Amino acid sequence: METPLTYEEILKLKRWNTPTIYNGWEKVTHLERTQGRFNREPITDYMPQMGIMAGYAVTVEVEPSNPEHQKANPFAQRDYMRYLASIPGPKIVVVKDRDNPHIGSFWGEINANLHKALGCVGTITDGAIRDLDEMTNAGMKAIARQTCVGHAYSTPVRWGCEVEVFGCKIRPGDFIHADKHGFLAIDAEDTKHLLEAVKFMDDNECNCLLSYSRNAAGIDKNTFVEEYAKRTQEFNRRATEFFENLKKENG
Repeated sequence: METPLTYEEILKLKRWNTPTIYNGWEKVTHLERTQGRFNREPITDYMPQMGIMAGYAVTVEVEPSNPEHQKANPFAQRDYMRYLASIPGPKIVVVKDRDNPHIGSFWGEINANLHKALGCVGTITDGAIRDLDEMTNAGMKAIARQTCVGHAYSTPVRWGCEVEVFGCKIRPGDFIHADKHGFLAIDAEDTKHLLEAVKFMDDNECNCLLSYSRNAAGIDKNTFVEEYAKRTQEFNRRATEFFENLKKENG
């Protein structure tokens, strides 16, 4: 699997929250902005203190209520681990839980440490997790639907396939940026200029808008409104100019 972003670039992208990444992404994506692949349903970040996670998607489906999977494929865990080990990191494990309601967790202390050893930094699952403190200690961030106490018959059923979690389709190899706000999955073709787009938009906000609105003490309100409107126009002008030039430079 190709990794279009360098590790250094991923570290830099982790310096911004996911909404800020979205602001840059929407300027360089080939998609219409409302068609972006981000969560359409509520998520819970169970380790907000761990901050942002960013990496490449590896995907797996589970069905903890069904004991037949372990009988049908007793070597599924080993084969899944081989798949996992073959993918370059950093990796985010996207787990589709086929059960509803959820009765068992794929995640706990053992699986968290196993996946961390194989280069994973966190998980997004529409199922359940458990052993929150132990997962945190292992360095595995978790965005999930809920918690539970048991694992039931948790075993990998299918992996390396497209999955849908929280109303969003995720493909293996997608670049994912996620935090307490939600997650954004980005096509490889949209990552080429992602870092410079995010940096420009963040700088543009600070230079044109935030530097004025955060320093408004003593300014007449009507004067503020008129000046802010002018600054908004300048903000848009600079963005248009920057991204038009970026497009020209890259054909």
